[in-house]
Amino acid sequence: MNIGTFNYPSPGNEPVLSYAPGSPEKVALKKALSSLKAKTLDIPMYIGGKAIRTGRKIAIHPPHEIEHTLGHFHMGTKQHVEQAITNCLKVRENWSNRSWESRAHIFLKAADLLATKYRFEMNAATMLGQSKNAYQAEIDAACELIDFLRYNVYFLSEIYKQQPVSAPGIHNRMEWRGLEGFVLAVTPFNFTAIGANLPSSAAMCGNVVVWKPSDTQIYSAQLFMRILKEAGLPDGVINMVYVDGPVLGDVCFKHADFAGVHFTGSTSVFNHMWKQIGENIGKYKSYPRIVGETGGKDFVMVHPSADADTVVAALVRGAFEFQGQKCSAASRAYIPSNLANIVKSKLVKAVQSIQVGTVEDFSNFVNAVIDEKAFDKINSYLTRVKKDKKAKILVGGNASKKKGYFIEPTVIETKDPQYLTMCEEIFGPVLTIYIYPATKFEKTLEIVNSTSKYALTGAIISQDREAIEMATHKLRHAAGNFYINDKPTGAVVGQQPFGGARASGTNDKAGSMLNLYRWLSARTIKETFNPPTDYKYPFLNEA
Repeated sequence: MNIGTFNYPSPGNEPVLSYAPGSPEKVALKKALSSLKAKTLDIPMYIGGKAIRTGRKIAIHPPHEIEHTLGHFHMGTKQHVEQAITNCLKVRENWSNRSWESRAHIFLKAADLLATKYRFEMNAATMLGQSKNAYQAEIDAACELIDFLRYNVYFLSEIYKQQPVSAPGIHNRMEWRGLEGFVLAVTPFNFTAIGANLPSSAAMCGNVVVWKPSDTQIYSAQLFMRILKEAGLPDGVINMVYVDGPVLGDVCFKHADFAGVHFTGSTSVFNHMWKQIGENIGKYKSYPRIVGETGGKDFVMVHPSADADTVVAALVRGAFEFQGQKCSAASRAYIPSNLANIVKSKLVKAVQSIQVGTVEDFSNFVNAVIDEKAFDKINSYLTRVKKDKKAKILVGGNASKKKGYFIEPTVIETKDPQYLTMCEEIFGPVLTIYIYPATKFEKTLEIVNSTSKYALTGAIISQDREAIEMATHKLRHAAGNFYINDKPTGAVVGQQPFGGARASGTNDKAGSMLNLYRWLSARTIKETFNPPTDYKYPFLNEA
């Protein structure tokens, strides 16, 4: 029972630590890396609060050091998914009826644990398991995840305040219920924060969750699960399973209590999910919520007035941070002919200066791609380009998987704006540039808008205000997150709500109230103080 109205103000974003030489955080992070590498973890699933070990172990290796073993996780089966759903439904009523402040404080405590006790361990786990450098891990596994937890508490408290008006003799109120059933969270490898936010945002709203993290993110995901348990999350509210995707879908999408899916991953997988849900629509108690953030083929559009150094900085950071393994990574750029020579020269020089290697050497800007499957796919594009007369590699293009899955940051130039690397999502450290006639800016905007099926992020770099206005208008539907004079990556919770449309997803904007509405079911309650005692209205009297 609530006996007060409790206030959760806007928290502000978690400060990003610098990890400069000699800084306390750098010393602490190096220590955490050494500590984790000295252990070999045995990672269970978590179902109903219990650690479940099946004996079917899968090894986890750092992508940049494939001979080292960080640990093993226990692979589950169809029965474990069924157990997870059963445990969800067992606790759903108690969890959804729990007071808001009780739910909120669990996630606020988790954020505090991340900001203090577990900050360096979580960053180190992300660095080792997903091959992120120190800065990329800090902005993801620490700051963004902390921001998601704190801001979502604030956003949800603001939603709860939204109430209808009342008339004389009547009081109206709105309840914001959790969904009737369980939510499935399917999360990707590339962001620890996304992996944690998808199940926790739904749970915060009073839902119970089956969480399947990517196999290549389990190393950091299991740490967040343990943090939630330490913060007081009741058993069974979030159940973590490690199973094959088809097994998961076969159980969850046929279950009558399936209430929604919170997904980040490939467009093809999301499309298949949607099809399965549609085929089973008659089985569900309620129409499920389908929320997905999928692929991207993100652009940087450069105007003839742009500053060359600004362009190069945006391209290098946008395309090559975290090896281009971001849905938002810059992967196609349109350079005007008047800037082509200087931009290409500076870009090649900048890329040649990039160091590639293990995450434990903080001087490495680029590390390894996530696994052998990704390596082979990316390298197949590079092999094709080397044989193709329609394109050429300006810098990079080499790859090796002897010690880890390393691919050099690569810039391709093509004379065909519809060339395959301008159109297809590669998800690696590969940028393709197209030189357009400087007098054809407006025409090139049409090419940018029509080239890709995706519409996630994009950028315009220009010192001409009219050009910025034109690009903002003509590319309105080409990107759900649009950047002016910046790289098309790095959305911050509470500042740039994230999501795109077209084949990039449902655009439900993680990092804002919009996403949380999807995990709530509103109930309007009207109370009449002096109810009528006769059905007749005055208009019925003729006299």
